[in-house]
Amino acid sequence: MRLYLSSYQLGDRPETFTSLVRAKRKGWIIMNAFDGADPETRRIETERQLTNLAGIGLTAHELDLRLYDAESLSVKFGQPDFVWVRGGNVFTLRAAMARSGADAIIVDRLRADALVYAGFSAGGCVLAPSLLGLEECDSTDDALLQYGAVKYDGLNILDRPFVPHLGTSDHPEREILTQVAATYAQDGKQYWALRDGQALVVDGSSVALL
Repeated sequence: MRLYLSSYQLGDRPETFTSLVRAKRKGWIIMNAFDGADPETRRIETERQLTNLAGIGLTAHELDLRLYDAESLSVKFGQPDFVWVRGGNVFTLRAAMARSGADAIIVDRLRADALVYAGFSAGGCVLAPSLLGLEECDSTDDALLQYGAVKYDGLNILDRPFVPHLGTSDHPEREILTQVAATYAQDGKQYWALRDGQALVVDGSSVALL
């Protein structure tokens, strides 16, 4: 299994991400954590992500999960070398993954070590066993509006919650996520704590916070 999960954007070690990617270095970008944004903002941000990936030698195209069901996505998904999952609202991302069947495809490909899963913020959060607690940071309204349901189960790839934007981060969600982390700690739950610039990197049996 290969993961590169950054707190914010590509983080301080993007070369670690590229070193994990094999073959032709072509993949998908998933923007569905941004489903609540207006179309123009989403378009601009998608272009930003594609440009950032190109800057580190990776070629990507957007895979908009809103356009697919499980059957059609299984055909469209193909054999990407990586997926890059942008942050935003973890509940719209989770709902989009569930309705399109992307969750099952990604889990299967990760277990087979067939791709690198990479992303930041919500893109890492969605891999936890559970998303409970993150409703304090991310509204569930967009998921309800666009998908008709809110899912609190994560993809269960990580062994604990992923909490970004901590420490010295100037991210606007730092304060509320610090509170989320404190609640996890009070409840005796372990969690991955990341400041902006850091990334959780998994390469087989190697797990490192860089």
